[in-house]
Amino acid sequence: MNLLLAGDIGGTKTILRLVDASAKQQLRTLYEYIYRSGDYTDLVPMVREFLALANAGTPQKACFGIAGPVVDNTAKLTNLAWYLDSDRLQDELGIAQISLINDFAAVGYGILGLEAEDIFTLQPGKPLTHAPIAIIGAGTGLGQGFLIKQGQDYYVYPSEGGHADFAPRSELEFLLLKYLLDKHDIQRVSVERVVSGLGILSIYQFLRDRKISSESPEVAQAMRTWEQEAGQEKTIDPGAIIGGAALAGSDRLSEQTMQLFVEAYGAEAGNLALKLLPYGGFYLAGGIAPKILPLIQKHDFLLHFSQKGRMRSILENIPVHIILNQQVGLIGAAICAARL
Repeated sequence: MNLLLAGDIGGTKTILRLVDASAKQQLRTLYEYIYRSGDYTDLVPMVREFLALANAGTPQKACFGIAGPVVDNTAKLTNLAWYLDSDRLQDELGIAQISLINDFAAVGYGILGLEAEDIFTLQPGKPLTHAPIAIIGAGTGLGQGFLIKQGQDYYVYPSEGGHADFAPRSELEFLLLKYLLDKHDIQRVSVERVVSGLGILSIYQFLRDRKISSESPEVAQAMRTWEQEAGQEKTIDPGAIIGGAALAGSDRLSEQTMQLFVEAYGAEAGNLALKLLPYGGFYLAGGIAPKILPLIQKHDFLLHFSQKGRMRSILENIPVHIILNQQVGLIGAAICAARL
């Protein structure tokens, strides 16, 4: 067998997958396990335990998607006291080739391995085979990246576009910008402060503090709990609660929050699309989009995506998809390992 090891490494959990790449153009999963990252002092003992349980031998190659920056095949995880170096990992694990890549780069590779049922198409557009592919993903932050075809293969390139300036387009969005500048005592607001999980929370607080609508008791209690836990380990996810209330139609303030979020998400996606013209496909990754799919449709994500004046017809021809498979990063790490 041609064994590959793929990993999706996060501050909270790590997923490891052992793959057989013997069959041409097919990666067959042999064994997979989810670990609590904080239970281990380093990746090495976790991988050793995993390979012992899999009992299939030592893989020839491995690739790990890392939740944090990767420089020269080294990475220091943001929320975990691990320092990873591919040379050290190769020596200690006895694996000939190991690559460390950013988790969003892993998503980029994963797009190449998705099946039809793994995506939801918002806009079919007019795809072009050799055109760039773009990725944007609102989650904890706002990831952005792109793929360019070179020869027979696509190559993935990262971006820090989520840290570009937030560009308000309406009076309400200008007021949101001013609110965030004053609240955080900062000189600029990145688009990530609006289009992300924490962005949902910020929009809610802005609308609440301006008394746009009154809070429901349930969401208000959740928000108080989250705000009281400042500096502590969080026990609730306010973004998920707000999104859930909006989906259920049980809280007007949450509905307005998610409408503003979807509009800003669509606008920023359109900005990225203008810069890349990704007729190969524009993909929404991250954990938020598939969970709020009805809201993305209801609040006209595509309208705000394409609302770029004379460029509207160009953006209406770009295929737009939502990635439903939340293991896309793990798929991408396996594809990257196979390419080593």
